[in-house]
Amino acid sequence: MSFALQGRYGAVVDIHLLLIQEGRILLGQRQNTGFGDGSFHLPAGHLEQGETIINALLRESLEELGITIRPEDVHLALVLHQKSNEGRLGLFFAVRRWEGAIQNMEPNKCQKLVWFDLDNLPENMIPYARYAIQQYRTGSMLALYGWASNCEQSKLNNMFYPGDESYAFSQA
Repeated sequence: MSFALQGRYGAVVDIHLLLIQEGRILLGQRQNTGFGDGSFHLPAGHLEQGETIINALLRESLEELGITIRPEDVHLALVLHQKSNEGRLGLFFAVRRWEGAIQNMEPNKCQKLVWFDLDNLPENMIPYARYAIQQYRTGSMLALYGWASNCEQSKLNNMFYPGDESYAFSQA
């Protein structure tokens, strides 16, 4: 049984797959979704009621890509708290091994799947996904998108990487 506590903040939990092979990352071109259609995005979905984040990742990878991922091959790479109308908490998982051939299992929502070089991402990409990939590549584990000033992001950065400017958060 679920219930909402009046006045409490609630965020949508997004699950994202960072599927990486030989310096390339898999992105899908969105269509018919009502959000960012025509833009490239990571394979992603939402946490469902009563589901663990790992089970959500395994479910989404099978539903969207037709692949099976073992729980021991799942590595949390980044937590992204972004400001939007309802608030979103994005969990980005790096996965380098899976079973099965990648297929576009949702052609009604995804026009095509494309492997892109990590150094040459497409121009027409969902902005927060591009930002998340950049943060992942710098080794950041926690990032803010759309809410904080540079000062707040700098303070957040120093909580995890004190004195190391190579991990500085950029204004999103």
